[in-house]
Parts: sequence; structure tokens; C-alpha cells
Amino acid sequence: MPLTGIIGGSGLYQMEGLTERREIRMETPFGDPSDAFLMGRLEGRDVVFLPRHGRGHRILPTELNHRANIWALKKMGVAQIISVSAVGSFRPELQPTDIVIIDQYVDRTNAGRPATFFGEGIVAHVTFAQPMCEDLRKTLFAAGQEIAAPVKWGGTYVNIEGPAFSTLAESRLYKSWGMDVIGMTQMNEARLAREAEICYATLAMVTDYDCWWEAETGHTVSVELVIENLNKNIETTKTILRNALRRLPETQTCACRTALANAIMTDKALWPQNTVKKLEPLLQKYL
Repeated sequence: MPLTGIIGGSGLYQMEGLTERREIRMETPFGDPSDAFLMGRLEGRDVVFLPRHGRGHRILPTELNHRANIWALKKMGVAQIISVSAVGSFRPELQPTDIVIIDQYVDRTNAGRPATFFGEGIVAHVTFAQPMCEDLRKTLFAAGQEIAAPVKWGGTYVNIEGPAFSTLAESRLYKSWGMDVIGMTQMNEARLAREAEICYATLAMVTDYDCWWEAETGHTVSVELVIENLNKNIETTKTILRNALRRLPETQTCACRTALANAIMTDKALWPQNTVKKLEPLLQKYL
């Protein structure tokens, strides 16, 4: 039975109900992951949980070491990742406490966030037109529908640099582009998961409207209200996660599993051994 990874975002720092719990610390060629990994069993499935920002929310979005996080999950044998992320909404119909099953991304970060495992002598270009695992998205959506959660199918997530929120001009621009939600963490996680041939899908928790809302409606959003919405989202998300774990198939048949099969451009005879060693969890089946 495949190992499932859960990466928790703002507000989701632990998972209650885990049995056979054990904490694992991992060293990676890319530095330290966000925190120790918590392994155990939940709803009859083997799972590993990682708080993206560290326990106590210690790591800025711009400081996240996505390569270390995804490399470690791959090394541990994770086959699929369910990512949880708090977002702001650009659409009146995507209301606070809704959960959006993201299907697309637009990247507005800069080159300071490494977005690939490759380089140093090995070139790869993975297909990324559909950045989410469709099978995993369907599982999450069905899990939410079954419990009558406010899950919304599909949405485009614009990933900004942060850590500051958008200016009003930026918020209006992203809204005019047709973006649905905004956040600071998901794009590179998804890219790296694809390179690692790990299925990946996002539960985007709407906590508030971005700043366009106050300018256009005059309705202010307090920090207290955002936190209240976040707490509601967390409880809903935990229920969806448990239900989704029960629904996950025993084996994956999606294209995520073979994303590197035709993506590596460098002749294998030219692969530098130091890079091969560094990327061993990703490359081992192609050696």
C-alpha cells in the first residue's frame, strides 16, 4: 500500500488520530526539511505528515526549502502528496471557509526559490501543463462532497513572492487576469513533486478575500475573522483528509508515476556521478 504524504499549511501543524506514531528526522543533499516528519497510520493507511512552516510557524514562505521537503518524502517512499494551503479569494462566489481543489498555477515568484532538482550536469524538462494529479484531485473532491463540505472543483492559484500581501493594484491586476485564489507556497512544491514522480494535489482553504474586496465593497476583514475562518477550514480539511485516505486506490495508474521517463535530455553516459548520487531517489529506476 503506497505511503501518503500530507504537507500542512498555515494552521495545520499536526494530525490527530495518528497511531503507531514515530518521529523521523531526515538529512538531504539540499539542506534541512521544514521539520521532523511524523509517521503513523490514519484511517488504515500509512501516512507521513510535515508542517510546511515548521511547528510553531517559524519559516517564511520565501525561506521554505521545498527541495529538501520533497526529496525527503521521495526517499521515504511517499507516492502521493496531499498539500494543504491557506489562500485569499478573488471571486465573490469563492467564500471564506470554502475549500478549492486547485487545478492550475501562475507563478509570480522570483529565481530565489529553486524550482528544480536538476542541473549540475543533468537536464530534465517535465511536462507540467496539468500540474495536479487528476486522480488525486477527484479523490479529494469526492471525499469533500461525501461529507457535504464546501468544496469547489477547479481554480487557478497565483503564487506571489511574499511575505507581504499584495498591493491593491496587484490584487486588482490578478483579479482582472481571471485568477481565483492567491497564496505564497504551492507552485514549487507542485513542480518538484512532478520531477520526483509523486502524485500531488492541493486543498486550498479560503480564509478571506484579497484586498480588492475591501476596496470594492467597503467590507473590512479583521485578523480575528481570518483566524476564525482558518480554524473552521482546518476542521473541515482534517475531515476531508481522513475521508480521502479511505478512498485512495491501492495502486496509481496516472502519468505522474512516469514523469521523468521521457524528460531527461542528457545522455546517460554523461551523467556526473556526484549529481546521480544527489538525485538517487529520483533516478534509481532509470539507472
